[in-house]
Amino acid sequence: MKISGWIVDIEKKVTFPGEINFFDKKIKSIKRVESCPDQYILPGLVDSHIHIESTMVTPSSFGYEAVKHGTVGVISDPHEIANVIGIDGVAYMIRDSKRSPVHFWFGAPSCVPATLFETSGGKIDTGDIKNLLKSKDIFYLSEVMNFPGVVNDEKEVLEKIRLAKEFGKPIDGHAPGLSGIKLKKYINAGISTDHECSSLNEAREKISLGMKVLIREGSAARNLNALKDLFRLHPDMIMLCSDDLHPEMLVKGHINVLIARLVSEGYDFYDVLKSTTLNPFKHYGIEGGLLKEGSKADFIIVDSPSEMNVYETWIGGNRVFNRGERSFNYVPSALVNNFISEPISADDLKFDFKKGKIKIIEAIDGELTTNKLLLRLNEINDIENFKDQDILKIVVKNRYNGEIPAVGFIKGFGLKNGAFASSVSHDSHNILAVGTNDDDIVKVINEIVRMKGGMSVSFDNKLLSVPLAIGGIMSDKKVSEIALEYSELDKIVKQLGSGMSAPFMTLSFMALLVIPELKIGDRGLFDVHSFKPVSLFEE
Repeated sequence: MKISGWIVDIEKKVTFPGEINFFDKKIKSIKRVESCPDQYILPGLVDSHIHIESTMVTPSSFGYEAVKHGTVGVISDPHEIANVIGIDGVAYMIRDSKRSPVHFWFGAPSCVPATLFETSGGKIDTGDIKNLLKSKDIFYLSEVMNFPGVVNDEKEVLEKIRLAKEFGKPIDGHAPGLSGIKLKKYINAGISTDHECSSLNEAREKISLGMKVLIREGSAARNLNALKDLFRLHPDMIMLCSDDLHPEMLVKGHINVLIARLVSEGYDFYDVLKSTTLNPFKHYGIEGGLLKEGSKADFIIVDSPSEMNVYETWIGGNRVFNRGERSFNYVPSALVNNFISEPISADDLKFDFKKGKIKIIEAIDGELTTNKLLLRLNEINDIENFKDQDILKIVVKNRYNGEIPAVGFIKGFGLKNGAFASSVSHDSHNILAVGTNDDDIVKVINEIVRMKGGMSVSFDNKLLSVPLAIGGIMSDKKVSEIALEYSELDKIVKQLGSGMSAPFMTLSFMALLVIPELKIGDRGLFDVHSFKPVSLFEE
């Protein structure tokens, strides 16, 4: 088979008119020609860190959508489904991924549960980690979110890291804001990447200590603007990733749109392309297409580096996408779940009032981090008077047992009416809701209980929902279908007053107890800096 066009050689940093000859999944030869079609041939694109579950679809459904954007592979952490179902969830993701031509390089989830201060549905211990790392389907140890455990020499955390070293597999990190001596200890333990940098100074400190920085541009956390100068400063030490990408964004584009954006802004095309091809291949020790003899025939054909509209995607010498058409079909997967929660009542949302200062979570649009605010109350009715200041009730309902919900308060969502909820709530995926009144909060939570997972919105005696039948976090539909359903709910939440660019995605991180500063789990408020539960009222 032969393909011709402007061939991009990222190692030699040249582009030339050429012809590729490939056979039996490999490139046999590349030669220069006098003239070629007005199209560019590039190595296939790789997302260096993504949780497929955050797209709300299965790996095979993700692959069906992603090939149209030139994505040929993803380095994926199945951490979310593992927190719901345990090691069986990892096995499910691996099985389903084999139904897609896209490469899925999975990691062994290192923190299941993410912390011991919340209830999850799964547990992966050191024995499980050892068995996973033995597998040819597992390529690295997934993000070590328990950075306090590393810094404080917790035995189980260090044993998982030791096992990864024993099997010669890279170790991904997760260390937002970690600096100085603690950061050095974290990196010296063997942890080699971080995707949580939000400033150039933070990234440069980590790079100076030998850590690779994964620049994240997802649905809730978007750090590309803050970190893009790393392409000029340290092009060999960075990779591009999405981390968490909601379906409506995946429909519009993937890594290809980030490349186009950077090239249009004047960043070196070869360095940008290297961050999503050669750099991840080297770091993770995976074989990928690099447009040279003997390399995998994984490549894409696009209109131009500054537009990155994908004409064709080839994986293993097979054309899987051709100008809007796929060469394969998506077939829905089997359903798996772990959901035993019971409905709640308004009485379950009451809390013990203490005169004084109440702790408020402040959510920040486009960030996973939050702030902690203090609000003085003289009587419980005072809280009702702060709704016009955007201080709303936030509730976490355990989905794995019958415990009553945890109640807190949050600022930043801007909701003026109704409530919305989701069972996509990192990392344990309990039910998380924000609302202006208890009746609507009860309705959205109970709707998710009824569906055994999903998203819901309640307002003016209307109740709308989208089921997520796989683990309560994924649909068995195509990305395009779930994107339409999700977008409708997202639009309604914004019409109800939320100014968040991605309210459901931002909501999902309010229960993430490993990202500073103040969060809420199914057992109540959690201070990430002190890494311990705290009371609702200031003592």
